[in-house]
Amino acid sequence: MPYAQSAQLFARGCGVFPDGTTRATVERDPIPRYILKGEGAYLIDVDGQRFLDLNNNFTTLIHGHGFSPALDAVARLLRDGTCFSNPTVHEIDLAELLVDRIPAVEQIRFVNTGTEAVMFAIKAARAFTGRPGVARVEGAYHGSYDWAEAGQGGTPSTWGSPDAPVAVPAYAGTPASVADDVVILRFNDAEGARRRIAAAADRLACILLDPMPSRGGLIPPDPDFIAAVVETARNYGILVVCDEVLNLRQSYRGASARYGIEPDLIAAGKIIGGGFPIGAIGGSRRVMSVFDGSAGRAKLAQGGTFSANPVSMVAGRVSMEALTELAFDRLEELGDRLRAALTAAIDRHRTHHVISGAASLFRIHPKRTLPHDYREVYPLPHETASMKEMTRFFRNEGVILPDGAAGCLSTAMSDADIDKITDVFERFLVTTPVSAGEAR
Repeated sequence: MPYAQSAQLFARGCGVFPDGTTRATVERDPIPRYILKGEGAYLIDVDGQRFLDLNNNFTTLIHGHGFSPALDAVARLLRDGTCFSNPTVHEIDLAELLVDRIPAVEQIRFVNTGTEAVMFAIKAARAFTGRPGVARVEGAYHGSYDWAEAGQGGTPSTWGSPDAPVAVPAYAGTPASVADDVVILRFNDAEGARRRIAAAADRLACILLDPMPSRGGLIPPDPDFIAAVVETARNYGILVVCDEVLNLRQSYRGASARYGIEPDLIAAGKIIGGGFPIGAIGGSRRVMSVFDGSAGRAKLAQGGTFSANPVSMVAGRVSMEALTELAFDRLEELGDRLRAALTAAIDRHRTHHVISGAASLFRIHPKRTLPHDYREVYPLPHETASMKEMTRFFRNEGVILPDGAAGCLSTAMSDADIDKITDVFERFLVTTPVSAGEAR
């Protein structure tokens, strides 16, 4: 049995975890793969199998596994202590790097996760404006804060009409009042965004915007939609919060800069921690002043026992220093090459697939044409089955392609790795030929 050791570990996990694991995002088919170690672009599981990793812990490991400069820096640090109640120089070093690099960030605060970063960005917007409400894009993922997650997982039976999307709660027992303070926008619907923001303007603190939502399909943003959101927000004194926890990896200066957005606040995480837990809220001095308690009680208190811990600060700084403009250019080239090669394979085999994404991100959709928003991305039952078959095929060929076929590249990858991904995809298409003229 190829997963004997993983099966044994999963059986143990089922005795101590409600569903056998401790993260809802862990993928299983039918059980999860337990990992022994990572080496660059590859993973080795407890059964000795080796996989090219297109997940990279949900886009976090932009340098792949075991990035030596970060590991060496952390190893030197460990004997000096891993966390203190006092500040250290390491948090200043990482903060200065991020402030220098990201145009919208003049000041910053560190937390421990992307969820915390988004939560405190929303709280900061509320503290600054004195309003409670949040507008957010349908289907986008922003972590596990009630007001950030309402509307992230709607289905055709729950998401409501196109003109009035519903803030579908993310879990049973969500207070009804959450939906009262969340306005759902459809991605790339410029006029709908203007109308819905204006209608709720008197109670909106912020608009939570992921420039290219991963869960929403990695669909390119329509410039008219971005302009509509930002202009309407400015007209009504609503803050624009860009969630770049995932998409900061889209360029040297991040996704907002890439798409010409000037947000009031940015939530960051993942790549800025060098493989260790981290989150950050950054923005203009004017808005970030809500965290300032130097002259008395701050409008918004933010602590966290492990916030700005030296390990994450050092690993993050070293990893970000290695992400030079040349490094981002190379990732962009690899991404462009992969997306073009996958598209060429689709054209050759005339199948119902289309590729989206940018920079080091890509997604394979079992669709005839590129979706425009979350509702068009949402898979039909036969499409879900097809994608499961694809991820299983990739796994059997030694490539971890996440469920939903949204993958990411790392600086540890080579041209040969790109060729391998393309070759596996082409062989998958050969095993499931579908003429472009056939109906599904």
